[in-house]
Amino acid sequence: MKERLYFDTIILGGGPAGFSAGIYASRGAVSTAIIDTSMFGGQPSNYLELENYPGFLKIGGYDLAEKFEQHADMFKVKKFPMQEIENVDLVAKTISTKEFDFEGKTIIIATGASPMKLGVEGEKEFVGRGVSYCAVCDGSFYKDKVVAVVGGGNSAIEEAMYLTKFAKKVYVIHRRNELRADKIIQERAFKNEKIKFVFDTVVEKIVGEALVNSVITKNVKTSEIGILNVDGVFPYIGIKPNTEMFCTQLKQDEKGFIVTDTTMQTSLEGVYAVGDVRNTPLRQVITATADGAVAAVYAVKYIEEKSHSREKI
Repeated sequence: MKERLYFDTIILGGGPAGFSAGIYASRGAVSTAIIDTSMFGGQPSNYLELENYPGFLKIGGYDLAEKFEQHADMFKVKKFPMQEIENVDLVAKTISTKEFDFEGKTIIIATGASPMKLGVEGEKEFVGRGVSYCAVCDGSFYKDKVVAVVGGGNSAIEEAMYLTKFAKKVYVIHRRNELRADKIIQERAFKNEKIKFVFDTVVEKIVGEALVNSVITKNVKTSEIGILNVDGVFPYIGIKPNTEMFCTQLKQDEKGFIVTDTTMQTSLEGVYAVGDVRNTPLRQVITATADGAVAAVYAVKYIEEKSHSREKI
């Protein structure tokens, strides 16, 4: 029989948003647990370096994640990594894993979002070594280099333009013969002399040794195989929120991201969502940690108000 564990606040996800929530909740004098299906750290663990997180001129993604975890340890946040989750009931505020049954008074969802993958050879192998899903995070590492952006929507074209601040050339590889981005964004991109468009083309393979040095491409109309010498590849074919475990239980927008109010509360009372999993205009480490702080403060307030009114949580 599995052990049943009770906490005031249960945080689902151990990335920057989750750890920030854990620190703030624990400082609010409520018992707090963080559960993750893998090791802690979230997306930043995959980044070679970050140089836009205040207080650190440059820091490795793994190093920053380690500091978040150490900070949570200081406040005695209970940690449960590598949990195989069997069921999540947000209404009852219970989470069942293969090892434990968790029950909380509040739940903070910090499960993040995952970039949609190209699914080609070399993509997984070169993450952090030439493959990146965040131009804002990693663009400055490609100063005077050549990069490729894969995609044709708003995100792809906006990120391509952002990368021209650093790279000497940016290829935009798109499987169709015209972009899907808004016309005003397209016009700006077409005027940018650093951007070269490669239409009707898909990436077949990402090639390199220690780092990426090229991509193999295929023209979808002629089947012609080509090669582009690039130092970095930025796939922007979309992202999807990690909500599979509970997607039918609360309100989401048309893309599946969780809808919250300004306190990070979802459509369910006492359930909050933070970071990349919610409908947010910016997905960065700093905004994720801010979300976590806000959610935790209001989760603590929710617990206190319910306790004072003697309502059952």
